[in-house]
Amino acid sequence: MKLTFPAAAPPEAEAAERGRLLFAGQVEFLKGVVAMDGLPPADRAEVCFAGRSNVGKSSLINALTGQNRLARASNTPGRTQEINYFVLGPEHYLVDLPGYGFAEAPKPVVEKWQRLLKAYLAGRQTLRRAFVLIDARHGAKKVDEEIMTLLDGAAVTFQVVMTKVDKTRGRALEDSLARTREALARHPAAFPEIVLTSSEKGEGLETLRAIVADL
Repeated sequence: MKLTFPAAAPPEAEAAERGRLLFAGQVEFLKGVVAMDGLPPADRAEVCFAGRSNVGKSSLINALTGQNRLARASNTPGRTQEINYFVLGPEHYLVDLPGYGFAEAPKPVVEKWQRLLKAYLAGRQTLRRAFVLIDARHGAKKVDEEIMTLLDGAAVTFQVVMTKVDKTRGRALEDSLARTREALARHPAAFPEIVLTSSEKGEGLETLRAIVADL
């Protein structure tokens, strides 16, 4: 039986080189946005990264770009309260969305972030794909499905990126993937492949770079 939502295969040499060149070029922080009127002009394609707090989003962005301090990591859930824009070469934006699932953040702050997130996802015509990061040690949780539902409603194609695959292997990883695939089957906006990554070990980075470059 064909596996639903299989792991993305490593890219062909040409695609891998396109990805390498894109992320080896100009990558720099542009601005942090706290309201829709602060968004930069929608004059180029962009991809965004979403994930619950402490899923390893900042670490992944830093690993993809080879810049250890480009995205600011925090041990405090909900610390990143802005939509952070990065210039990715002359024709792309890379967008770091606020972490979700922040139990420690005040309720009014959470509600403000959620409103901004919904407005961004529904109103950004140049958004090519959202990457939803899920910790490989746990698989998809209810809070992840909430963002998936948001993306369904905004008609934004999203692709799951499993982080920290080096922290779990074998049966535990397969169980985590099974839970994630079961969740994805409920969401029509889900792209039919999962990317397995480890920022620490460099696994899957070439694949993810190639995917972004081809968008």
